[in-house]
Amino acid sequence: MTQTLHLVGEPEADRVLSEHPFALLTGMLLDQQIPMEVAFDGPRKIAERLGSVDPQKIAATDPEEFVALFATPPAVHRFPRSMGQRVHDLAATVVADWDGDTEAIWTRDDPDGKEILRRLRALPGYGDMKARIFLALLGKQRGLGAPGWREAAGVYGEEGVHRSIADVTSPESLQQVRAYKKEKKAAARAAAQ
Repeated sequence: MTQTLHLVGEPEADRVLSEHPFALLTGMLLDQQIPMEVAFDGPRKIAERLGSVDPQKIAATDPEEFVALFATPPAVHRFPRSMGQRVHDLAATVVADWDGDTEAIWTRDDPDGKEILRRLRALPGYGDMKARIFLALLGKQRGLGAPGWREAAGVYGEEGVHRSIADVTSPESLQQVRAYKKEKKAAARAAAQ
């Protein structure tokens, strides 16, 4: 799909995410314990440092070298060792299980939403929520037409909401998602007291 994503708000980072499915998969993997746009800028940093975000090239790179590249200031993630290893593991899985074709995860054998969710959950670093959000991102912004994707994505697949990165299409929608997350955290803190 040629539509340019607007997840980071920086043209080169958004271009890398738009043009390289593995970059988008990696950005979602990195989206934990750091701001969303920092996570999704990670693939651009990897591409600049390694010369590629191709899963075959990443998987073929010595894991220690890849982690060192990940940790080079400014680090790709605040936890460069563990997250660098996870990205390397993700690339190795895409190469081993999907012949290096990231899009095959959501296209091979015309899977429905439930099957795509199962495939995403099987990836290193992808739990249930991350898999559902990524599925929603594919459906809302990458043109995924698999039957049942909205149902499989759960609340993240709903239209007209601003819950996750799947709903970020502009600086304004990024702020709406931030406000939603802040509200949810405040409610969780209040419930815990």
